[in-house]
Amino acid sequence: MIYSNILFEVQEGVGILTFNRPKALNALNSETLDELEDVVKRAHCDDAVRVLVLTGAGDRAFVAGADITGFPAMNGLQARLFAERGQGIFFDIENLPKPAIACVNGFALGGGCELAMSCDFIYASDKAKFGQPEVNLGLIPGFGGTQRLMRLIGRAKAKELCMTGEIIDAQQAKELGLAAKVFPADQLIEETMKVARALATKSPGVLRSVKKVVDAGADIDLRNGCALEAESFGVCFGTEDMREGVSAFLEKRKPEFKGSLTR
Repeated sequence: MIYSNILFEVQEGVGILTFNRPKALNALNSETLDELEDVVKRAHCDDAVRVLVLTGAGDRAFVAGADITGFPAMNGLQARLFAERGQGIFFDIENLPKPAIACVNGFALGGGCELAMSCDFIYASDKAKFGQPEVNLGLIPGFGGTQRLMRLIGRAKAKELCMTGEIIDAQQAKELGLAAKVFPADQLIEETMKVARALATKSPGVLRSVKKVVDAGADIDLRNGCALEAESFGVCFGTEDMREGVSAFLEKRKPEFKGSLTR
């Protein structure tokens, strides 16, 4: 696919997806969703991509939301299908067997906030803004915002943000547990890439297992979550990467992990 609304490159094992509609504040229209879906599928299958970073072009927006200009032409069924399409792609990001980092450099509102929450964690610029302001359009979030926000920051605060449409800054997002770290704007991409490159050197199987166990454990009770952890621990113990990691530690050298990326 030839991309018109995004940029994509791979550097040192890190796939960098940049939403590139700065005049529209990188808003998500149907074409952008198509391109996003294509990159996520490529990242899933391409062993050259060990980590995926999502960011926005320009200094104003990560993704300001869904492209509202198309809303007046939609009926209720079309709107539901549009929401389900976005949700499906965001689930693909969440289920990617590799780390996905949202590098939020500006507005992450509505669909942009929902997109960031589908990643494994969020690094934000000190100029970033987060929110689910759909209530001001006579709508509720449609790309999973009510559900992921609730799971990240709790029911009461999620309801408050979705009901009021309040937009919060990066420091507030960090205090709520929405953003993992906040960096000065001119250091954001550098600091994000530093972590992404480090993750690209880790065991792919271990990173995949961490995602699987944490995400699955969030929806089950503690005892069954711990049982899932023990099972995955045992699986990791039987891999070449585990033997390499232990040997490297004992020999005081850096490990070279070569485990499967996608299976």
